[in-house]
Amino acid sequence: MYRWGMVIDLDRCTGCQACVVACRQENNISFAGEKDAKLGRAKFWMNLISEVKGNYPNVEMHFIPMPCMHCDKPPCTIVCPVEATYLNPEGIVAQVYPRCIGVRMCISNCPYTVRYFNWYAPSWPEEYKKGLNPDVYCRRKGITEKCNFCIQRIRRAKMAAKKEKKKIRDGEVIPACVETCPSEALSFGDLNDPQSKVSKLSKSRRAFRLLEDLGTEPKVFYLKE
Repeated sequence: MYRWGMVIDLDRCTGCQACVVACRQENNISFAGEKDAKLGRAKFWMNLISEVKGNYPNVEMHFIPMPCMHCDKPPCTIVCPVEATYLNPEGIVAQVYPRCIGVRMCISNCPYTVRYFNWYAPSWPEEYKKGLNPDVYCRRKGITEKCNFCIQRIRRAKMAAKKEKKKIRDGEVIPACVETCPSEALSFGDLNDPQSKVSKLSKSRRAFRLLEDLGTEPKVFYLKE
């Protein structure tokens, strides 16, 4: 059984936001607009948190890319009254969008604030519609959405592996954010495979997870700078 995870090397991240743009394009994330963005209603399945340290001229800028943490013990799934979000057998905190009724309890219970609510029906400029991904469900108004590790790419790789009667090899599943990172700060793969890149990096002395003391057991690991 696969157990998908991600490792993000903070020493390599330059804050270019290529991962943010690629995630938006791959997963048909609609625009919020200037007015709603000011109200905190902009949606980012992959967010980039910036931190400024020091005072001029000794200033340091640090960046933390933040997708869904896909916790092994997710606090979001236990509060959903209709089980619209759940932990699937491969460790992905998945969403069943047609089932969601928009009570937003999962948003309130997520300590990483990586879930977003569709306040309005999704809309795109006419020219942009030509670039929508046909493999990804376009979410309706009034539901919660978030990163799913580009699950459509995982399914595609599993179908190809099934035809060839083999397991997915390391590097055969590449989410949009990982694929587009110019500094190769992001890695993705099967944590259950001891030979995979993410499995080895997750055991590095530099590795840590956000808010580990909460016991959520995220499958997104960070490497210290």
